[in-house]
Amino acid sequence: MTKTVHIIDVESGNLRSMCNAIECLGYQPILIKEASKEAFAGIEKLIFPGVGNYGHFLKQLQDRGFTQLIKEYISSGRPLLGVCVGLQAFFCGSEESPNLPGLGLVNATLRKFDDSDKAVPHIGWNDAIREGQVASGQDYCGIKPYSKYYFVNSYACILDADASLKTLDGWDITYSQYGNQKFVSSISRGKVIATQFHPEKSGKAGLNILRSFLEGCDPVALTPAELTTSPRGLTRRVIACLDVRSNDSGDLVVTKGDQYDVREKDSNGGDGVRNLGKPVEMAEKYYLDGADEVTFLNITSFRNCPLRDAPMLEVLKQTSKTVFVPLTVGGGIRDIVDPDGTKIPALDVANTYFMSGADKVSIGSDSVIAAEAYYNRGRVLDGSSPMEQISKAYGVQAVVVSVDPKRVYVANPSDTKHHTIKTAFPGPEGQEYVWYQCTISGGRESRDLGVYELVQAVEAMGCGEVLLNCIDRDGSNAGFDLELIDLAKSAVKIPVIASSGAGKPEHFEQVFRKTKTDAALGAGMFHRGEYKVSDVKSYLHKQGLLVRDE
Repeated sequence: MTKTVHIIDVESGNLRSMCNAIECLGYQPILIKEASKEAFAGIEKLIFPGVGNYGHFLKQLQDRGFTQLIKEYISSGRPLLGVCVGLQAFFCGSEESPNLPGLGLVNATLRKFDDSDKAVPHIGWNDAIREGQVASGQDYCGIKPYSKYYFVNSYACILDADASLKTLDGWDITYSQYGNQKFVSSISRGKVIATQFHPEKSGKAGLNILRSFLEGCDPVALTPAELTTSPRGLTRRVIACLDVRSNDSGDLVVTKGDQYDVREKDSNGGDGVRNLGKPVEMAEKYYLDGADEVTFLNITSFRNCPLRDAPMLEVLKQTSKTVFVPLTVGGGIRDIVDPDGTKIPALDVANTYFMSGADKVSIGSDSVIAAEAYYNRGRVLDGSSPMEQISKAYGVQAVVVSVDPKRVYVANPSDTKHHTIKTAFPGPEGQEYVWYQCTISGGRESRDLGVYELVQAVEAMGCGEVLLNCIDRDGSNAGFDLELIDLAKSAVKIPVIASSGAGKPEHFEQVFRKTKTDAALGAGMFHRGEYKVSDVKSYLHKQGLLVRDE
């Protein structure tokens, strides 16, 4: 019998990673784009993935005729695995799109997380706990009680304090904890299982779930180590970032510089791009060493059109074959005009990257331009920004804004219209206040916009996460700018990733203990081989901070 598995494809998110994971496990994935009874009649195993906006996803299912066929398939007793919005579709509805009903297979409604004590979206690695699982000594469909799985969601089936944690409307469940709220992280009944998290992006633990589903989902005895109690909850994310650009020979290389200068003098006096390695090989190395995410920032100036940037797209395609954690890519994701005069919206550009293996896209300079326009319109959205276009289709969790600010010192807050803070590190003339000025074009052009105002604008436009760089700290190995991180976190409810300045594991502990950052990113210290990702995680673990260890 041919080892095949069918995957419903309504052009929602990154299916390449799911296909790659299936192929890695020795199965052949077959995408189903159009619904028909004939096609469904021959399916033996079905995966039902979804990413992004609940309403957009449900409408795609309805318009393409999948809704009734999925219900009939589930009634037939054949194996099905739902993922992320694929799980959410099982419910009656969601606050995210109140006018679009779900499949109604679980009598409950999805609600948005309370953001009073945590960032929303919920992004990162968390548990999936089955009540009594440890006592039973078994897992189900590969879900283990103390493994960590990758979540990215703003809405969930949130459990009331007095709700049963074993079943929901006849479905067995696992639950997870985020802040002060418990929510359903998987449901299962018979040969049907659906997860809020992404097994295809959950490293070895996620591949174990996919393997179990493909091989029958039979309960498996847990090992003594897996039964050992360990801390629960969302882990601290350690992200490896690779600045990628063309060198003078035209090859894509990973590079790193000081304050964005990536060129160095060679022994012959030449001024070449610093070459620290090949992007695909380095990304796989960081994945195997425990990186929770991998970020590619394409800092090459596009010759014509990012859709024609075949080398970078190929980097994504090859990386996603062996790296089963989230991949973010930045560079050129905006409205563009092709050399032949064709106008291409940012959504189509982003879709090209998603189809090549990216899970998130990072928007830099164009977010600053869009924020300026937003304030010029009196804080009015017009739907034209890359953030609005992409988040409407793929959800806010797919949109990262990469900020490149620098310090500007002032003697008094009244000396500037921008939001200032009193700094512990006075300026060259003793100035006690500072604001953070946004830049574009790789830090080469300063704009009359502060970081505080920028992050609020992009949050309103549909950004789900901020990658907070710092020109002053870039390449310094002196640690993160904690004041900048606190400023950004005070302005928004979305997650913030600390970047620029990491030089040793202690800097990661410092930023996690002294700020409310949601993740921290390292680059040069990893590229140069001074420390490994595992060194950072081991150090954080010894200091009592919760990290993913597989």
